[in-house]
Amino acid sequence: MSALFSEIERQGREYRDYVVDTVFFGGGTPTVIPAQQLAAVLESIKKNFKVADNAEITIESNPGTMNTEMLEIYKRAGVNRLSIGVQSLDNRVLSALGRIHTAEVFRETYKAARNAGFHNINLDFMFSVPFLSEKLWEETLLEALHLRPEHLSFYSLQLEEGTEFYRMYREGTLEIADDETDRRMYHRAVDLLTKAGYLHYEISNAALPGFESRHNMKYWSFDDYLGLGLGASSFVCGRRFTNPSHLDEYAVLYGTSKKESSRRRLPFETAIPNTEADSVFEYIFTGLRRINGIELTDFRRRFGKDFADYYPHKVVYIKEMTEQGFLFFRNGRFGLTPAGIDISNGILSEFADPKTEFKEKIEK
Repeated sequence: MSALFSEIERQGREYRDYVVDTVFFGGGTPTVIPAQQLAAVLESIKKNFKVADNAEITIESNPGTMNTEMLEIYKRAGVNRLSIGVQSLDNRVLSALGRIHTAEVFRETYKAARNAGFHNINLDFMFSVPFLSEKLWEETLLEALHLRPEHLSFYSLQLEEGTEFYRMYREGTLEIADDETDRRMYHRAVDLLTKAGYLHYEISNAALPGFESRHNMKYWSFDDYLGLGLGASSFVCGRRFTNPSHLDEYAVLYGTSKKESSRRRLPFETAIPNTEADSVFEYIFTGLRRINGIELTDFRRRFGKDFADYYPHKVVYIKEMTEQGFLFFRNGRFGLTPAGIDISNGILSEFADPKTEFKEKIEK
């Protein structure tokens, strides 16, 4: 925490000309930190940066880590948005996922958050997970909609090498939904949310009008963001830089440790600049996650040429995918259709230049 306060002060001086319009305390689980300490971090950010009066300030949380007193502290500190990782409303599913909370604990937490004055709440859910049938998934969504959160995120289970789920899957002891069931669950969520008045604005996110995540939209719009803290990543002015993930190195970097380190320079002094090909691919890769797709005039403004001129070798591919109903061109925008979302990984890979270092990193 001492190193973090030091970083906030130093980076505040470096970026004194910027206006901060979103702050996001991301996971892990920042709510395991004492609430007063987290409030002090936010106070330091406001002291050292130009924070807009209407800034969106979000804390990620797990239901089992918050109580009424903590919520009131966050609210007084200026937090105006909660993102709660509920994942499921069925205790058997929660147990299989290794969550520390129960459905009952979540319901109590949600009620406490409303009572504390939070009027912008996101709920995270997972599908295609053990013990979650299509019927139970629909019941989960209906209960969530009854609570009327301002925002919902819904993600399919991803099996990552090195995890317990991956080991169980390889051994045949973990049952998860097949691809067809996974896609039905996804589209059922989109259908129910849309009918309930939510705007499906990104592949895995929906919100009541006006409550789209302003912070996450920065990632999907290829905008600048500054990461603070251990292992935090940043993207500013076309440069990427990352803080050390080792605590001793981080403490040395920000002057709170007397240990020697080979990393004496600040992150922005060792930044890795994007090539044009990197930037174009990242812009496409993130922008196509938005349901409205990419604005073609914005592409030209950023890169100095039309989208079709940058990808002349993809004209036939784009035409075929559009005719087959996987891509759309309308109102000056280019994006994925609902059918295209189902095969988005394959489509996105078509816009990577195989000669770029970034493409090689993605493949690895």
